[in-house]
Amino acid sequence: MSARSGDHVEVVLVKAGRTKIRYPAEVVSDDGSRITVRAPWAGDGARDFGFVRFEPGDIFTEHYWRERWYAVKEVRAGDGTIKGWYCDITRPAVLSGTELLVEDLDLDLWVSADNTRILRLDEDEFAASGLTDKDPQAAREAVRALDNLELLARENGFSALLG
Repeated sequence: MSARSGDHVEVVLVKAGRTKIRYPAEVVSDDGSRITVRAPWAGDGARDFGFVRFEPGDIFTEHYWRERWYAVKEVRAGDGTIKGWYCDITRPAVLSGTELLVEDLDLDLWVSADNTRILRLDEDEFAASGLTDKDPQAAREAVRALDNLELLARENGFSALLG
């Protein structure tokens, strides 16, 4: 199933079998492999991570793949200034009707707008999740996806991946 540009979907982020967040987004493109959506910051108020602050007015252009174990989210301030890329390590995304279902696997990567700050995040949460014991293949895919995204970011940013 594919979506068309301008369609509206609801992104459903699931973690450990429970819905973590759901929010509306507009489809930018869908080539059958990658679906790109755009949505405003869906959190309640601002959230300061120390390395970046997400706040009302921020716009996320989110890239999800049906065969890859990650999502890359370009984050821009309300004035259009790019803040960076927040990458979630996930199982491949599934579009079902108007829901884009994404299962978060705890690992994350942050890449600053100038590509000088690349941070691996939540490795402690991943270790504590028990995924390595419950689903060793998924755990291997998750670590491989994080390693691959970090390598891409260090080599040339995400221009080749998202271009």
